[in-house]
Amino acid sequence: MSEPETTTTEPAWRERALSRSMVAARSRAEERIQRFLDAGFALIDEKATTDFTIQEVIDRSGQSLRGFYQYFDGKDELLLALFEESVREAIDDLRPLASETGAADPLERLRACTVRLHEWCDPSEQRRGSHNRRPISEFSVQLAVDHPERVIAIMGPIGAIMLDLVEQSVAAGRITVADPRRAASLVQQVVMFSWFGNRMVKNPRLRASSDDLWEFCLRGLGG
Repeated sequence: MSEPETTTTEPAWRERALSRSMVAARSRAEERIQRFLDAGFALIDEKATTDFTIQEVIDRSGQSLRGFYQYFDGKDELLLALFEESVREAIDDLRPLASETGAADPLERLRACTVRLHEWCDPSEQRRGSHNRRPISEFSVQLAVDHPERVIAIMGPIGAIMLDLVEQSVAAGRITVADPRRAASLVQQVVMFSWFGNRMVKNPRLRASSDDLWEFCLRGLGG
């Protein structure tokens, strides 16, 4: 005759203690990570470039090299995190404009998001957000070469916003495009990387503004 199976359960007080310790550990980890992010953003704000060292980040954050590598594989990983934070902030700014509370006309909402996205990608026109994002936008080109899948995933929500607005505008008869997904992608590319072309134009009056880009895209969308 086999012995009856016995099951053991942890005392309730132990479960509660372990739960509290895990919450506390997570909170400490989040605080340390944020200090590294704040240090990276502060260095970018000061230098107007991503040309800083890991040691500078460590010194600015008041933490250790061991602590840095506990959360990041290296500088690229930190820059990806900074880039993602900047994009997340931009998405939070775009969503109210994209919603029907922004404007009844979907084409007007698409225009508003196109202009706002340009402002996020080229702060020389209008600074947005809590940090200097221009170097992050520029470095995203290199990040896309070395970490294409990560950059695609980070940028995905912006692409989804633009596609949704293009599809709504087509459904409302405001624009005519054969392939909404391709059209939305082209608008996003033109707007996001116009800063590169503008930097090559010495005369400020000849640089493309957000309104210029919208008029150009609108013609391409058959508006």
